[in-house]
Amino acid sequence: MVSVVTYDPKSSEFTVEETPPDGTEPELTPEKLKLKVRQQKLLADFGIIALKGVPLPELLDKATRLVAEGLEAEFVKILKYLPEQNRFLVCAGVGWGPGVVGTATIGADTASPAGYALRTNSAVISNHLDIEERFRTPELLVQYGIRRAMNVILEGENTVFGVLEVDSRSEDEFSESDIVFLRGVANLLGMAIERQRAEATLREALERQQLLSKEVNHRVNNSLQIVASMLQLHASASESDEVKRELHHAAGRIAAIARAHQQLYRSDKIGTLDLGAYLADVCKAIEDSMPGCRVDVTVEQGVVIRTDRAIPAVLLVNELITNAAKYAYNEQPCRVWVTLSCASNGQAALSVRDEGVGLPSTFDLKSARRLGMRLVNAFTQQLQGDLQVLRRDPGTEFVLRFPIAD
Repeated sequence: MVSVVTYDPKSSEFTVEETPPDGTEPELTPEKLKLKVRQQKLLADFGIIALKGVPLPELLDKATRLVAEGLEAEFVKILKYLPEQNRFLVCAGVGWGPGVVGTATIGADTASPAGYALRTNSAVISNHLDIEERFRTPELLVQYGIRRAMNVILEGENTVFGVLEVDSRSEDEFSESDIVFLRGVANLLGMAIERQRAEATLREALERQQLLSKEVNHRVNNSLQIVASMLQLHASASESDEVKRELHHAAGRIAAIARAHQQLYRSDKIGTLDLGAYLADVCKAIEDSMPGCRVDVTVEQGVVIRTDRAIPAVLLVNELITNAAKYAYNEQPCRVWVTLSCASNGQAALSVRDEGVGLPSTFDLKSARRLGMRLVNAFTQQLQGDLQVLRRDPGTEFVLRFPIAD
């Protein structure tokens, strides 16, 4: 008998056709025809379930119940192959009593029906286990009075999961059409298992990559903090006030970058930062490092940008606050306002305002020679932004507008 299974994607129906070797059509009784139609529907339904990514234990359970219904069998089990023990574990099943599913094991050598199927890589039908000469009847089947069994291999593209087995106490016989149906279920189940294995491998690789990235960011943060601390120590040891200021400023810049990596290793997202949270964190650090200087921060929530854009934006704010403290307030107690907002056109607006003495009338942002303002210009260009200088009464406001995504 030659059996052919075809699948029609439009109707989601499987069609089973059996043709004897001589080419004549087999004669089907109404009962057999009804069973075949039901089997086709069961296969189609199970195919949909298998593609939905149902958790593996639930999927295995559904498969055993579907096979029991489609073959009108009392017992079905899925045997997971344990290569290190050369045995099968009954990991799912229908009809078995307590202490079998999840616990019972069967030898995987050729002396058992499942082992024979595994070793020969073929489907196995045994309608008379009591007189079977190819293999012995496992003790589990003897205990349940099993007379006949049918086994097909469960495998993915490259690996074997185990064996799908149907057992029965009745004296009827399994047929070639039964094995076709069982293979259909096994093929769908094998592909679903392989898919879940592949997805699990990808998830593990992603989690491992995220863990490594977090560890790298943690170490970079620690290293930058050490560098910033060293600069602070050098500043404390210097006898020149100008050198002290520059070293403190350099330490502040490095600390601002370090805090970006600190945000990253605390977050589940590696490539992006919440700009508002990052900005507030750095401004708090600046405030703590400059006694008598108050920094008021107002940020819009949910402004998430790439890390390589968040860092220059915050460094720009760091420079403007430092410059305000140094020049607008002449290093006296100061107050600076920092705001972050997001426009509907996909742009962010950063504002740094002070109430100091204001800028000299000759101030030109583009031709500024001091390192701080040169850095501000460089960060503006890096962000492809537009920086405006607004003279207030009193003080000055710098407003940077830049695209959130480049």
